[in-house]
Formats: sequence, C-alpha cells, structure tokens
Amino acid sequence: MAESENRPGLSPLQGRLLVICAGVLWSLNGVFNTMLRQDTTFGLNVPEVLPIHIAFFRAMFAGLAFLPTLRRGDISWKPMMLFMAIAFAVMNITFVTAMAIDNVAKALALQYVAPMWTYIAGLIWLGESPNRRSLFSVMLAVLGVAVIVWGGWRHGQLPVVALGVVSGLMYSAVLIFLRKLKSESSRWLTALNFLVSAIVLVPFVIAVPVPTWPQMICLLIFGTIQLALPYWLIAKGLQSVSPQEVACLTLIEVPLSPMWAWLVASNPKPPLLTDLIGAAVILAALLLRYVPIRRTPAPPAVSGNCQGGDSALR
Repeated sequence: MAESENRPGLSPLQGRLLVICAGVLWSLNGVFNTMLRQDTTFGLNVPEVLPIHIAFFRAMFAGLAFLPTLRRGDISWKPMMLFMAIAFAVMNITFVTAMAIDNVAKALALQYVAPMWTYIAGLIWLGESPNRRSLFSVMLAVLGVAVIVWGGWRHGQLPVVALGVVSGLMYSAVLIFLRKLKSESSRWLTALNFLVSAIVLVPFVIAVPVPTWPQMICLLIFGTIQLALPYWLIAKGLQSVSPQEVACLTLIEVPLSPMWAWLVASNPKPPLLTDLIGAAVILAALLLRYVPIRRTPAPPAVSGNCQGGDSALR
C-alpha cells in the first residue's frame, strides 16, 4: 500500500499527451462511419449498415468495456440519472444518423457547439455569472451555426442540420446533468449512459437484419477503441490537466475526423463551403472560449499594498 501511495502522479506533459491521444481516437469517427456506410477498399458497407446499427452496437460495446472498471461503491441511483441517460441516448442516435447520411464535418461542428448551449443554460437556470469573453464566443458560435443552417437550407439539407442541432442540444443537456451529478462516480455515469443508450435502441435493432461478422468486428473496435478508451484517457489526463485545457486539446478531433473520412472513402463527398466556413467559425469560438489568455500584472498600488501579483489566467 505504501508503495502505491508513493507512486508519482502524471506530469502535465503526460496528461496532455493522453488527452491528445483521446482526441485523435475520437476523430476516428470519420474512419468507422465511412467504412461502414460508404464504398471503401474494405467493402464493409455491403450489406447495408444502418445508422441504428452503429448507434446501438458502438454504445453497447463501449458500455460493456466500462463495466469491468466499476467498483461496488461506484454504483448509485438518482432520478436525474435517468434523464441524463435518455438525453445521451438521443444525442447518440441523432449524431450517428447525421454523420451517416451526410458529411462528418457538419455533424461534428454542430455537436461541438454544445459547450456554448451549456453556458447559456448555466446563465438562465444555474444562476452563473456572465463574462464578456464567453458571451462573445457564444455569439460567434451561433453565427457559425447560422452559416451551416443557411447552407443546409439552400441545398435542401435542413433535416441533417436539424439532427446535428438536436445532437448538440442533447450533448449540452448531458454536460449539465454531469455537472449536477459531479459527486457521483464518473465511471458509473459513463457506463450508465452507454448502456441505457443501447437498451433504448433494442426494439429498433431487432427489427432489422444483423450485421455480418466482419461488420460486427468493426463495430466492436468502434465502440471500444474509438468511444470507450478515449473516456478513460481523458479521466487519466484530468489528473494533471485542467478541464479548460482538455476542452481545447480535444478540438484536434474537428479537423482530423473529416480528413480521415476523406482519405478512407473511395468516392468522398466534398463538404459544402458553408459547412467549412461554419465549422471554422465554431472552432474559433471554442478556441476563444477555452484557450487561456494571460493578463498583464497590475502595477503595484502607490500605497504599497500588495495588490499586484503573478499573471493570472482568465
């Protein structure tokens, strides 16, 4: 026991590397969705893999991967957990469907607006104090969403845009529930979200043909490596990295995921120009929201009181 207590923790560099690895793994969304839904050299899109298949099996495999990490003391129950899990389930199916029937960049950009919706909800329902930087980043993110919506309206893709917006709103609801349940085990909440998300889709999955074994192996890797493992890496990285820095580092997923999809697809479908512009504006808003800005130390007061100090992060 003494040996484990004296074991050194993660350094900030190690924590950042774990978080970046999590972001890269999350970006493989583009690879797996493309392999399962479009023509590639792997031929895994025949017979057809439905969005409901992807949403169900990746959540189920991710939840099963998390079960061995649970301890008896992790398991608890509050009614709020049910609403959180339902919000996660809706987020899962809408996000996967948006990615499956359109391009990865659009779905990803619209879901990444979730922290902005969470900030607005915090102002309205949680009584949090506003700040000018966050308000400006929210307005910038809404502008990016408006650009994507406008492009979807012009090209008859509003249903896909609506799925992406709902996915982002549900993700923000999950973030709010997680904040309210912060005293509970994060391992338990993550496993619960994944497993409930799979359970609610069972009636829909049993009504459609089962994927082939090669497709099931791909879905197994999808759920465990692309979805479950990054959550574990993030939990480890948070031991030495702040949540704000984690949010910033995981933005590596935004450019990587569409790039993987483009590289894997035999006949990649180019994203709309409005999707790229909107995604760039949303990314800028997120960077503005999360990247720390050093404040210039205030000059010492004439009276000699120590009102200055080291530079702080805003």
